[in-house]
Amino acid sequence: MKLDQVIQERRSIRGFTDQPVPRALLEEVIALANRAPSSMNTQPWHLHVLTGEPLERVRRGNTERMLEGVPPSREIGDYSAYEGEHRKRQVEIAVQLFEAMGIERHDAERRQDWVMRGFRQFDAPVSIVVCFDRVLLDNPIAHFDTGAMTYGLVLSAWSRGLGAVINGQGIMQSPVVREVAGIPEDQVILTCVALGWPDDDFVANSVVSRRRPVSNTARFLGFDE
Repeated sequence: MKLDQVIQERRSIRGFTDQPVPRALLEEVIALANRAPSSMNTQPWHLHVLTGEPLERVRRGNTERMLEGVPPSREIGDYSAYEGEHRKRQVEIAVQLFEAMGIERHDAERRQDWVMRGFRQFDAPVSIVVCFDRVLLDNPIAHFDTGAMTYGLVLSAWSRGLGAVINGQGIMQSPVVREVAGIPEDQVILTCVALGWPDDDFVANSVVSRRRPVSNTARFLGFDE
């Protein structure tokens, strides 16, 4: 695919087939994502790629703890609730997804099931746990750099026919993820990416989130009109 096509067509995939993803293909995807820019080439990121039994253990641990009412435990600073325009966009994509899935506003059971799918990492065959060096925890540039690599990861996957969704729910119970994946203490868990072959029959996969126009995003100064 051409770069323009990959960027324009990529979307978050939340339904996957159970077809395994070859390790060689994942290594190819990660090698390309590693070309992401970072501040002074510091490359602070680390990836832990889970499938099979280890991933199932993470899924069970996440869902069991959440259903038991264990408070979420993330390793980066939590963020406050979105407000204003940010909240409107958050609600908009939720409405798009629920409408596509036929989930009514009053259907508490199906809405809860949707939430739990996130904690199961959308039943994807692969989860990539994204970390960065703990020594940089208070350095916001490290977060930025790791985010740039993560975007490269989902673009690289899409260019090879794989689907992905960046999924903070999947690491809400970070102690479970850290224990199962054997993540070293000198790394901080930032997020994870659920990844696999898209299920074309899963209707939410057709949802394309709306984007602000350039006129609402950028200001241009010093240009001839």
